[in-house]
Amino acid sequence: MDTIQQQKTTANIKIQNNDLEVLRKYFSQCFDKNGKFQFDKFKDNLLEKEIDFSNESYSLDWLGKSYARLLATDSADTLLKEDFSHNEKQENKNSENLLIKGDNLEVLKHLSSAYYEKIKMIYIDPPYNTGTDGFIYQDSRKYTEKELMELTGIDRPAALRILSFTQSKSNSHSAWLTFLYPRLYIARQLLQDDGVIFVSIDDNEVAQLRLLMDDIFGEENFVVCSVVNRASEIATDKTISKHEYCLIYAKDIQYFEINNFNKETISRGTVGNLDQTMPNIEFPKGIKCYNLKDGIYEETRKIEGSLENIENLTPIIIENGELKENVILKARWRSSSDLRKFFNNNMEPTKAKISGYIKEVYFENDRFNPQIKKTTYEKISSLILNNKRGSKDLEELGLNFPFPKYVDLIKYFINYANKSAIILDFFAGSGTTGDAVMQLNAEDGGNRKYILVQLPELINEKKSKTAFDFVKNELHVETPTIFEITKERLLRSAKRLQNSVKEKQQEIETLKGKPQTEKNKERIEKLSFEIENIRKQDFGFKIFETTPIPENYDFQADELNTQTKLFDESTLSQNDIKAILTTWKTSDGMALSEDLKEVDLKGYHAFYGNGKLYLMNKGFKTDNLQALLEKLDNDSEFSPNSIICFSYNFDSANMRQIAENVRTFANKKSIDIDFIQRY
Repeated sequence: MDTIQQQKTTANIKIQNNDLEVLRKYFSQCFDKNGKFQFDKFKDNLLEKEIDFSNESYSLDWLGKSYARLLATDSADTLLKEDFSHNEKQENKNSENLLIKGDNLEVLKHLSSAYYEKIKMIYIDPPYNTGTDGFIYQDSRKYTEKELMELTGIDRPAALRILSFTQSKSNSHSAWLTFLYPRLYIARQLLQDDGVIFVSIDDNEVAQLRLLMDDIFGEENFVVCSVVNRASEIATDKTISKHEYCLIYAKDIQYFEINNFNKETISRGTVGNLDQTMPNIEFPKGIKCYNLKDGIYEETRKIEGSLENIENLTPIIIENGELKENVILKARWRSSSDLRKFFNNNMEPTKAKISGYIKEVYFENDRFNPQIKKTTYEKISSLILNNKRGSKDLEELGLNFPFPKYVDLIKYFINYANKSAIILDFFAGSGTTGDAVMQLNAEDGGNRKYILVQLPELINEKKSKTAFDFVKNELHVETPTIFEITKERLLRSAKRLQNSVKEKQQEIETLKGKPQTEKNKERIEKLSFEIENIRKQDFGFKIFETTPIPENYDFQADELNTQTKLFDESTLSQNDIKAILTTWKTSDGMALSEDLKEVDLKGYHAFYGNGKLYLMNKGFKTDNLQALLEKLDNDSEFSPNSIICFSYNFDSANMRQIAENVRTFANKKSIDIDFIQRY
C-alpha cells in the first residue's frame, strides 16, 4: 500500500462489461494506452489467423438503439436504501429473499456486481405495449443534444429524433425496444452459465422481442417460444381467441441442455427392503461384492446379467455381515426392466411401481433402505395450457390486482431451476414469482430464493378501484402503489403456508384413526414431508429501495485538502450515510441480503464484510486508530484487504495518519491492505 486511492464510487456505479474483459484477456494488444479497444487492429489480428469477416450481416436496428446501449452501460444515479423497520423483524433479519422498490433499470445496475453470474433463472412479464396497458417511455436521464452525440457517436439529426421520442412519452416500437434493451442486457450479465430467462409477451411485440433477444442472448441460445393458452380471452363469432407467448433463452445453450432437461428426484425405500443376510445378496454381473473376514476381502456370489445394462460399477464392501460404508452400491441401469428384474430377484416382494428412467440406486446402512434416483428427460412444452386465471390466486389471499400471472404457470417454469437457485423477477407486479417460489419450496423441500423488483407505480383509481381502495383503506397507504400489493401478497402467502401446518397435522391425526391402507400411509407420509418442508422454509424477505443521490453530492475537486470546500456534509442525514454504505457494499460484491458486521474500535463504530472495512462516521481519533491496529494484529477473523474511508467525514491530515499507520503495519506483516477514500 503505497498511496491513498481516491474513488468517486457513489455516482459512478456501472455494470461489469464481461465481454470487454474477455477481449482484454485474450487480445490485450488491441487496446491502446488509454484502455480503448481498437477494432481495426482486432480485425487485422483475426485476418492473420485466416478468420473471414462477412461483408453482410443480419441484425435488428431501430431509432434509439445507440441510446439504449448507452443506458445499458451508463452508471446508476441513485442510492440503495434499506427498510430497517421491516428488515430487523425476527422473520426477516436472516432472510435471503429480497423485495426492491424502484426503477428496475437502476436496481439491475446496483445488483450487477454482487449478483454477477449468480442468478439461475429469470422470469419477467414486461409491459406488452398494447396501447391500452399504460406503457409509455419515460426517461429520468436528461442528455443534451451535444452530450448524446458525443456519448453515442451519432449525428445531430439522429440525436434530435431520439431526444424527441425519449421526452415525449412515446409508445412506439422503437420506444418499447429502447426501454427493454438495457434491462435485458444487464439481466444476461446476472445469469449463470447454465441460467435461463423466461419472458412473457403477446402478439403486439413478440416479433420484435424475438429479434431483440437474438441480439442480446445470441440466436443459438434460443430454447423455445411457448404458446400459453390465455383463458381470459375466449373466441366468439366476431373475435379470434388470442394467446400469450413465453420466449425462453439460455445464457449458454450447451449448459442449459445438460443441466435443465434432466429432472432428478430421489425416493427412499419405495421398492422394498434388502434381505438382512447381506453377504448372500446377489448383485448383477460385473458388480464385485466383497466380504471382509479376518482382514481378507472375499468375493461373494454374482448372478448372471448383461454388462450392457450396467454402468459405473462400484465395489460393495461388507464387514462382519454389515455394510461397511453408507453408500455401498452405485450402479446404472439403462432400462427399467433390468432394474425391476434385479429387485424381483434380490428383494422382498413389493407392489411398488418403477417408472421413468432409473439412473442410480444407492443402498444405505440405515435399515438397508434403498435410495433410488430417477432421471426423467423433460422438455419445455411449446404449448402450455393455462386454463385458470391468476386473479383466483389473489382472491384466495383476499387481494385484487388486474391480470396477475397464474402461480402454477410460474411454478412450472421455476421447476427448470435447481432447488437452491436464485430466481429473479424485475417486473414483479403482484408478486406471483415470489409466491410461486415459496409454494414450490414447501412442496419439494427446496431452498430457492427470490429477488423481486417493482416500481412504486401509482394504482389507477378508475381502472383498478378495488385495488386502490384496498391499499388506501386497509393497508393505510396514502398514495396507493403496485409495490404495496406486491409486499402484501408475499406476507399473506407466507402466512397461509405456515398456517397450513396445523391443518396438515389435523389430517394426519384423522388418518391415523382409520385403517392403515397403503393409500392412507402414503398420504400421511406426504403430509409429514410437507410439514417438515414448511417448518424449515425462509418465509421472510428484506426490503430495499432506490433513492436519489443528494443534490450536489457528486461535485468533486481533483484533490481533497483542508482548503477545498466540496460539499456540505452536514446536509447528509444518518440515513443518507447508511444508504451510501448499502450502495457501496453492494457495488463491492456483497449480497444485499448479507449484513455488514459492526466493529467497535474503542467507541468508534466501523463496518466489516467481504474483506472490506468501512469507516463512515465522523470522530475517528488516534485511540480508534490504535484499536484498529490492535484488532488487525490480534483478531485472526479480522483481515480486511481494503479500508474504505468516507472522505467527507475525515480531513486530509486524519486520512494520511490512518494510511501511513496501516501501511507501516501491512509492510511489517508482509500483507496487502489498500487504503481507499471514497466520495
